[in-house]
Amino acid sequence: MTFKDSSSDFKIIDIALIEPDPQHPRQNIDEGNLKGLANSIQKMGVIHPLLVRPAKADGRYTIVVGERRRQAAILAGEKMVPVVIRACSPDETLEVQVFENIGLGVRSALEPREMANAIQAIAQRFETQEEAAQHFGRAPTWLAQATAAANLSEKVAALLDSGKISSTSTAIQLEKLSRKNEAKAEVLIDQIEQLPEGEKVSRKVVDNALSEALGGRKKKDRADADSMLAGGVAQQSPASATDVPPWEDAPDAPLTSPNRRRLSQDKVKLVAEMLGLSDGDEEDVLIRLIDEFLALKNS
Repeated sequence: MTFKDSSSDFKIIDIALIEPDPQHPRQNIDEGNLKGLANSIQKMGVIHPLLVRPAKADGRYTIVVGERRRQAAILAGEKMVPVVIRACSPDETLEVQVFENIGLGVRSALEPREMANAIQAIAQRFETQEEAAQHFGRAPTWLAQATAAANLSEKVAALLDSGKISSTSTAIQLEKLSRKNEAKAEVLIDQIEQLPEGEKVSRKVVDNALSEALGGRKKKDRADADSMLAGGVAQQSPASATDVPPWEDAPDAPLTSPNRRRLSQDKVKLVAEMLGLSDGDEEDVLIRLIDEFLALKNS
């Protein structure tokens, strides 16, 4: 009988009865990542049951899927954990482990605003931001960033919903501009509202406007942003000409040389999904990774 056709049995068992799989493809587990999961388990318990198969010794089991959860549960001091018991041959075990980890659609991350609204609702139960952040096992800076999308103004939220803003991170930047320079933001919002159907403002345009408001952009950047909002494209030399539409992000030029190593967009998107950032914006991913690292170093 194949794994697909095998029956399953749900139980709550002593975690000491579960043995690790020495052939499991996941041989290295980040300690900081494990601490974060242990913190979650301390608060809520093991949410997703571990998948195990009967071991050779009676009454014992071998982990199939959930090795991180097993180790984190032990770290969190859990004695009993939920499991789903299924017969599985050694060959099939490896296949299940691989498919479970490449099946990105099995556990789809919430949309950024959905996640932000949910985190904010939980954070509001606490008296201070510090207490709320501690509940999640993260730094207060992480909490502020994680809930930013839940505090968009009505106008900015409407532009995001209509598809005229390229991403949630772009909307957050536009909101920052509104708080820094309301008049400038209103002009930009009005221009975005006038965009033809199907066109959207890119992150770069909003970043330029925000940087200008902060006093950090050159006149050339301002002229570029204005020309894009006007629907035009600044003249380019043949060497830099591109067919990228003015409202889409153009490929970044190498910072040093043509041989500079570029980030794999597939890897960026994968990391973004792991962090719950469905936009896959490189800058947002980097900021979140830095926050995660600092939170782990300070924990």
